[in-house]
This record gives sequence, C-alpha cells and structure tokens, in this order.
Amino acid sequence: MDATAIKPQAGTGDLDQLLQTLCEISRHFGVDPEFVIAGGGNTSVKIGPRIFVKGSGQALANVTPESFVEMDRAALEALLAADLGKERNQREEKFKQAVMAARICPEKGQRPSVEVVLHHLMPRQFVVHTHNTLVNMFTCCQIGKRLIHDLCGDQIIWIADVDPGFVLAQTLRDALAEYKKKTGRDCPRAVIMQNHGLVVAGDSAEQINKDTEWLLDLLRTYLEKQPAKNLFGAVNHLEAASAAKTIDIIGPALRGLLATGENLKIVAFDDSPVVAEFVGSAGAKSAVAKGPLTPDQLVYCRSFPLWFDVGSDSTAAPIVGKLRHAIEEHTKQTHFPPQVILVAGLGMFTVGDDVTGANITKSVYTDAIKLMTGAQRLGEIRYLADETRDFLEHWEVEAYRRQIAKMGAKSGRAAGKVAVVTGAAQGFGLEIAQALADEGAFVVLTDMNVEGAKKAAGEITGKLGAGRALGLAINVTDGTSVQAALHQTIRAFGGLDVLISNAGVLKAESVKTQSEKDFEFVTAVNYKGFFVCTQKASAILSIQAMAKPDYWSDIIQINSKSGLQGSNRNGAYAGSKFGGIGLTQSFALELVEDRIKVNAICPGNFFDGPLWSDPTNGLFAQYLRGGKVPGAKTIADVKRFYEAKVPMNRGCTPADVMKAIFYLMDQKYETGQALPVTGGQVMLK
Repeated sequence: MDATAIKPQAGTGDLDQLLQTLCEISRHFGVDPEFVIAGGGNTSVKIGPRIFVKGSGQALANVTPESFVEMDRAALEALLAADLGKERNQREEKFKQAVMAARICPEKGQRPSVEVVLHHLMPRQFVVHTHNTLVNMFTCCQIGKRLIHDLCGDQIIWIADVDPGFVLAQTLRDALAEYKKKTGRDCPRAVIMQNHGLVVAGDSAEQINKDTEWLLDLLRTYLEKQPAKNLFGAVNHLEAASAAKTIDIIGPALRGLLATGENLKIVAFDDSPVVAEFVGSAGAKSAVAKGPLTPDQLVYCRSFPLWFDVGSDSTAAPIVGKLRHAIEEHTKQTHFPPQVILVAGLGMFTVGDDVTGANITKSVYTDAIKLMTGAQRLGEIRYLADETRDFLEHWEVEAYRRQIAKMGAKSGRAAGKVAVVTGAAQGFGLEIAQALADEGAFVVLTDMNVEGAKKAAGEITGKLGAGRALGLAINVTDGTSVQAALHQTIRAFGGLDVLISNAGVLKAESVKTQSEKDFEFVTAVNYKGFFVCTQKASAILSIQAMAKPDYWSDIIQINSKSGLQGSNRNGAYAGSKFGGIGLTQSFALELVEDRIKVNAICPGNFFDGPLWSDPTNGLFAQYLRGGKVPGAKTIADVKRFYEAKVPMNRGCTPADVMKAIFYLMDQKYETGQALPVTGGQVMLK
C-alpha cells in the first residue's frame, strides 16, 4: 500500500460517533469469554489519515473513547518498508520504537497495541482482532489450514505462525496483495492466524458481526460432527471424599510453597467438567508437556504447567513434601515456578498474587484445555514452535502484558491476607469484614443468615472489585458445616491467613429462671463454636506453615468484657466468654508450634449495634423487660445507665475493635492474650 494512497474513510466531523461505534463493537466482543479472555484482543477504526487503536492494558469489555491511541497511518505505512535488521530482539525493539513514534499525541503516555500495523493494513474502517476459542481449535490443529480452506474457500486468508510485530505485519501485507491478485477482492471475510486468533474487518458493526457468525457457524457445524469421547484416553477421577481432602491439603500447601514475599499466594481451584475430564485422562500429562498453544497461554500461564500425581498419599506431610520437590524440579527445568498445577484425577490449581491474577490464569488455561481438546478432536494438536515460544517468553511486549496484568495490587494493613469472619451478616462481624476489605484483605463472610452474608459480600465486591469477598453459610456449632465453609474458602483463595471467630449469641436471664435450652444454646455458639472453628481452621493454617516455615497466622476471638468479669443476670453469656479466654490461652500454647497466634479481644458494649439496639430483641429492650435497670422506664433510660458505667462515657465502636485486630495481626510476639477494648470500664489486673 502506497502511503500517498491513504484516503479518508470518514470526515473528521464523524470522530465522536465513530469512536462510540468502535466502543460498542469492542464491548460486544470483549464481554464474551469465547472471544476475549484476560483483556486480550484489540480493535481499531480508521478516520482519514489517522487510525485509533486500543491501547495496551485496556480491556475491550469496558473501553471508552479515551482507551484508544491516535496514530499516523502514513508513518505506519512507511514502517513496513523499513530495514530493521535481521536479529530478532533488535528488530522488534526498533519496530516498537517506530510504532511509538507514530503516535499523534505521545504526551498522553499511551502505548498502542503492537498489532496496530496489522489494523492499518486491513482495507476496511473497523477491525476486530480476537482470540476466539472455536477458531483457535482449528488454528491449533496440525491440519487446521486444510480444514479452514475446505470449509471457507477463498473467503479467508490463513497466516502461518510467524513472529508477531514487524514480521506479522509484513506477512499480512504480502498475503493481502496475493489475495487481491487471485480473487480480485481487496479484503477477505476473515484473516485467521495460526496458533493466534481471528481478524475481521468491516465498514459497520453489522458487517463484522455477519462475517464473524458466518465463520463460526461453518466451524461449529464441522466440529460437532467429529468424535468427542476419550480424546486423551480413559478417564479416572478421585473419589469425592478423597478429592475434597486432597484439595484442602494442596491449596494451602501451594500458597506457602510458591510464596515469594511475606504474604502467601492466592490459589484458585477448578474442577469444572472440561478441566476434570482432561486431568483425569491417561494422556493428559503427555499433552501438556509439549508446551503452550497460544501467546495468551504463554503470557498468563507460562509455557508449562506442573503435572502432579498425589499417588497413594492421603495426609498433609507426605503430600507437602512431594509437592515441594515437584515444584523445585519444575522450576529448575523451566526456569519459572509453576502458575498452573494440574493434579491427576482431581483438577487444576492456579496461582496469583491476588484473586484477579489467579482467576485470569485459571480462565486462560481452561481455554487452553478447550483448545487442546478441540484440536485433538479435529486431528492433532499443533503447539507453538520451541523457537517461537522462547522468543515470546522473553519478548518485551509480552513482559509488558504481564506487568499490566499485575498492576493494581491492593494496599493497606491487611493487604493480600485472606480473612474468614464468622457471624458477619450484620453487627460487629459485618463491620469487621468491611474494614478488613477496605485495608486490602480478601474476606469470607460466614453466617447462619447466608443470604445476609452473600448480600454483604456483594456490596463489598461492588465497591472494591470482583473476588474481594465471598458470602457463605456456616453453623459454628457443627464441624461439618464449618469444614464445608472452609473448603469453599480453599477453592476460592487456597486457604486463609486470619480467622475472626466473631459469631456469638446472648440470652440474658436470671440463673433462677433461665431454661437449660437457652443456656445450652449460648454455650454451644459462644464456647463450642470457637473450639470447632479453631480446630478446623488450624488444620489449614498448619499446612501453610509446614510449606513456609517463617509464616505466622492468626486466630482472633471476639470475646467480651464479660469474659473478664461476671455479668449480673447474664451468667450463660459471661460463662461462655470466660471459657473462651481459657480456650484462647490453651490453644495459644498448643498451636504456637504451628506458628498460629491465638488471641482474644474483649470489647466493651457496642451500643449502636443490633445486639444492643434492636428495638424488639436488643439487650436494651431485654433488660428493660427484665427489670435489670432499676427505675428505667424507656430504652433510652437503659442506654444512659450503661453508658454511664464507661469512664470514657460511650460505647465501644467497630473502629475501636479494628485497631485491636490490626495490632494483634501486626504483633509477632503476642499470643494467648485477652485484649480489653472497654473505654476503661474493665481493666486488667
């Protein structure tokens, strides 16, 4: 294409409307995981001598007009004829610098897609490049080119696997020229790139959608006619109970074994049908050992996953030891620690510095499994060539994509921690969970009121982002229920760092009249519940410490000032809280060998919370009905009576408790303590 032949395809007055149309096209494809995973893919629009292309690090799903980089098409055209040398790295560095120099507004600091020259070459106004899963089943098949041409004829251009950037641009330029010579048409309905993806160009969104659907319908119809059973051999799975137990060992172990700093990693687990069938197949280990299929897989998952077979081991110590050795060998051989761990007959663990990173890796490798399955179904898998893989692993452009993916790390006093809070649907528990999330933690809100816990978790994720909170059902008096909640925590995060044992109940009544049922209820929740939660959580925390010997975790009971002194006509509650401090001290002595700190916080009365202020069942109402405050006529009278007991003349607040929680988490030399937060009402002796 002659640079002087670049003609306007729209007047500058159409700029706003064209960019808005481009945003709509981009979002249409960007929200569909069959087209875009991990923010991959790019789009563009040509407007006269300019082209606007999506900037690196911008996700198609939520682009705005400001997401696109304005480029000079004449400069891009001139670049195609440049002599950039033959040495790969130097050539691509020069190409990158030339592309950056073609920006119209470099002062904005935007970085255009490295494939902007490809977009410039396509002879239509709008261009959409995606990594569609169905298309890539064919591009990652050894006979994919023949199949595509048999199905699509001269409606498409097939681009063989070449270096991205400069070489890809030149290859497309030559292919377009040859296509026009053979067919008399200047633009195919699609460009299909081997082991890479799909490019569709059109002068309207309707044209792009029509050509995309035309292609996908052809490919889908053909694929569905191919055999789909036992593509990688016979399938076997671990028995359900054994599988759950193994997950609960491997997830926490990976958090510690792969940690590179003070915080443990976040580990996500997947045993969805497509993943479970693959890892249960006899030939899957051999299939994954041959390397990556696409650049996305290489960028977000590295080239090779770790294949791990638990064998006959069923307890933590031997599994952790075997896993440690496997990670060391994998890192030695591949030069990178694993980000994907495939466990034979079980499922897939993926690793990240945060939930977003772990889930992106999970999505990309799940897609890779789909590609391997589809390509095998069509004929035989075609992997990236070793030379291409080696180049992409060290290519600055792909390193930049990894860097962008890791941006946005959380900060705060609980940054990177996973915290489980019981009794978190309302009151102190909800306030604690929200405060921990605000300080960077990933929080699991558990409660008998599961709908309340889920609603609260949804509000946190709405404010702070997907994956930051999870709402689960729990009955702290039932070990099976607690184990189930912690199992779900492991599946989502790999384990936990902090257990806040907050769930508690209060039924205030005279020892002369209180029923055995009420006494047992209070004791079960406040006393037994702390025991059950500690027992189940400590098993997970000890595995993490086994994997990372310098790691310390926390169990913190939200006790009460009533655990430090008796409470008139409230013996069941005070007795359960006194017992909680006895458990705290005893657990601390035992669990220190697992580097688990166990402490209690003894708050004063949270007068503004529902426990006290609920107009029907709150303690103020209960005490008024029970005549506990002489002369009190109203709830306000009861409240003033209790406020007057506090030297600081106010009740305790969640902010007061959070300061104590963060102190105990930060303190590396404190365990077995009962920390009063009472405004001076109760003082340690």
